[in-house]
Parts: sequence; structure tokens; C-alpha cells
Amino acid sequence: MFEFLSNNQLYIVLIIVIIIWIGLFWYLLNTERKLSKIESKFQKMLNNKVNEK
Repeated sequence: MFEFLSNNQLYIVLIIVIIIWIGLFWYLLNTERKLSKIESKFQKMLNNKVNEK
């Protein structure tokens, strides 16, 4: 196992970096979805207040 890791260091680092990038992409997508939901709720609240006046 140690020999495999020492012979393929570049691939191990590449895999770790790809996993980190995928995690960041997933986090940003989830944050964008949540932000979109909050924005739509906020717009509905603003529209309701404007309609009440």
C-alpha cells in the first residue's frame, strides 16, 4: 500500500484536489438554491405589502 502511494503521489494529489473542487461546487449550488428561495419569499412579502397599501 505504501509503495502504491509513494509511486503515484501526483494522482493522489489530483484526486484530492478534484474531490475538494466537487465539494465546493456542490456547496455553491446548494447556497444558490437556498438564496433563490429566500429571494422569492422576500419578493412575495414585498408584493403583499405593496398590495395592502
